[in-house]
Amino acid sequence: MAQQIYINGEYFCKDDAKISVYDHGLLYGDGVFEGMRIYSGKVFRLQEHLVRLWESSLSIGLAIPITIAQLTADVNECVIKNGLDDGYIRLVVTRGSGSLGIDPNRCSNPQIIIIADKITLYPNELYENGLDLVTASTIRNHPAALSPRIKSLNYLNNVMAKMEGLKAGCVEALMLNHKGDVAECTGDNIFIVRKGQLQTPPIDAGILEGITRNAVLELAREAGIETVETTLSRHDIYIADECFLTGSAAEVIAAVRLDDRVIGNGKPGPITKQLNEAFRKLVRQ
Repeated sequence: MAQQIYINGEYFCKDDAKISVYDHGLLYGDGVFEGMRIYSGKVFRLQEHLVRLWESSLSIGLAIPITIAQLTADVNECVIKNGLDDGYIRLVVTRGSGSLGIDPNRCSNPQIIIIADKITLYPNELYENGLDLVTASTIRNHPAALSPRIKSLNYLNNVMAKMEGLKAGCVEALMLNHKGDVAECTGDNIFIVRKGQLQTPPIDAGILEGITRNAVLELAREAGIETVETTLSRHDIYIADECFLTGSAAEVIAAVRLDDRVIGNGKPGPITKQLNEAFRKLVRQ
């Protein structure tokens, strides 16, 4: 089956799916997006993703030209048209075509793009053994400049931090905020376990409120695991008993080293394994 890309209510083959080179999403990163997982032919927590998309869009003054109900139907239709049982959705809304200047008032026709594709995960051995992290010198955007709760198309600081991680031989990198506290990784939220308590940075640490993050917090509370959203430093990660990351693509994956320091016993811990299994059970449902 040839891949079908949705653009503004129409479907195109991958090679024919095009937007204007004057689109401000391309020229200036002026737009918002969501990345979503497909499990057993259904999009995981679609409504939560769409609410976050709408909130990001409202925050940057970008009016999405269709309703949430219609976009819900369109996303589900795109999954069916592409025959995906398990996969990934990239939903993008751009400001639309404008002039060679940043004035958004000169833009017209916001572009709604839905890409449904197969998912590329971390290698299986990383899920079995855990991954290494390095702290990036690139920090998260200052919240007074751009709210980290906006999932915008401008991901350059994440890209730069990702490059630092890859150069250090790590597939992920830890990003600090403007205060020097732990924020998140380049594409994942971070958790630690300390003396049986599950800890993760709060929203005001400059993080994106991840959909998978929230699902894991819910699962932990249901399992009777104490959870707290609190300011964390790298010291807290160095002395943690366990550490793991969460994200739509990553799901739940252990981190066993940070900056060449072993976390815990250097293996995925029992609470990490418990929550990983609970999450996998949740998505299978």
